[in-house]
Amino acid sequence: MFAQENQFVDDSSPLYNFISQHLRDVGRITFAEFMDLALYCPQLGYYARPREKIGAQGDFFTSPHLSSDFGELIAEQLADMWQVLGQPNPFTVVELGAGQGLLAADVLRCLDRHYSDCFRCLTYVISEKAAAHVVEQRHRLRRWTGAGVRIEWKAIEEIPINSITGCVFSNELIDAFPVHLVEIRDRTLKEIYVQLEENRFAEIVCDSSTDRLEEYFKFVGVDVLNYADGYRTEVNLAALDWVDTIASKIDRGFVLTIDYGYTAARYYSPMRSQGTLQCYYQHSHHNDPYIYVGEQDITAHVDFTALQLQGERSGLRTEGFTQQGLFLMSLGLGDRLTEITQTEATSTQDLQNRLQRRDALHQLMNPMGLGGFGVLIQSKNLSQDIQLKGLMQRI
Repeated sequence: MFAQENQFVDDSSPLYNFISQHLRDVGRITFAEFMDLALYCPQLGYYARPREKIGAQGDFFTSPHLSSDFGELIAEQLADMWQVLGQPNPFTVVELGAGQGLLAADVLRCLDRHYSDCFRCLTYVISEKAAAHVVEQRHRLRRWTGAGVRIEWKAIEEIPINSITGCVFSNELIDAFPVHLVEIRDRTLKEIYVQLEENRFAEIVCDSSTDRLEEYFKFVGVDVLNYADGYRTEVNLAALDWVDTIASKIDRGFVLTIDYGYTAARYYSPMRSQGTLQCYYQHSHHNDPYIYVGEQDITAHVDFTALQLQGERSGLRTEGFTQQGLFLMSLGLGDRLTEITQTEATSTQDLQNRLQRRDALHQLMNPMGLGGFGVLIQSKNLSQDIQLKGLMQRI
């Protein structure tokens, strides 16, 4: 049970009042519904509000914030995919949840400088739910849009079925999908709901809202019904629906998914008895989603087994699953480290810049941090004998 009485509960905020009134009207909602409101409620949710969320002034940082190397190495993989696909024109790259547009800018810059043939074929599509992020993305990418580069903003629903020849990719997207919270009681799968008690958000354990929750564990091959009473974890049904949608949009190409998570056997280990749900507020983390409502990020790790299996149901083939550190090393991160150490600095400032960049590269491949993130590559309608650069080293 999460803490309910906390000095940081802001019961005067518009979002707190909105959710509270909704609970008065309906009685209770699933945790997944609560998380969806907390993160995505129009004008009020964490991702809907125009405030800085990512980077030094935000609540967390992602790989693109460390250095441009991450985006440049992603560009290396995209250029490789273009070659594997037979150099199609247009080559459509869809970035889902592009945040501040940093990754898009680094990818475009690298392809423009080093893979001009690929760049001329490129159509770069951004699918972004947060209106404030779209404004920032358009500003950051204006040098390319002003030069006539094909950059489009589309909701995923606006992309026609079987229209993409290229790659759909995301970085730290699925971890922010609303998840259902479930708990084992007497060898029965129950679900966590949220209700109001004395004007505070409180949890109640009831029957599951959908049979899909129990079916999920059968699907990924984990028998949680035999776990001890009180075992709690998350189920990301939205991720399964997302895979179906993405697969339907691709005619021929790839899905590249980078996020923190585990295979199902690790995720749903009996030892991980309280799940993975975490909240991020001003670069600190805790596990109480009922405070700082609308002011903090709420995330859960990704079950990569579920993404893989659902992809196979939807016509995708798994090309490989690896760690981010190994993925980036295969794409040339090691060569970049070697270049930094083997060339002499020309000034004190240059030396400082090199040391900062070296530290960033080490963070990107650190297996205890960003380097331990999962990288899943799936394909559709390709021959069996392809080899992608990023999968030369695998876990």
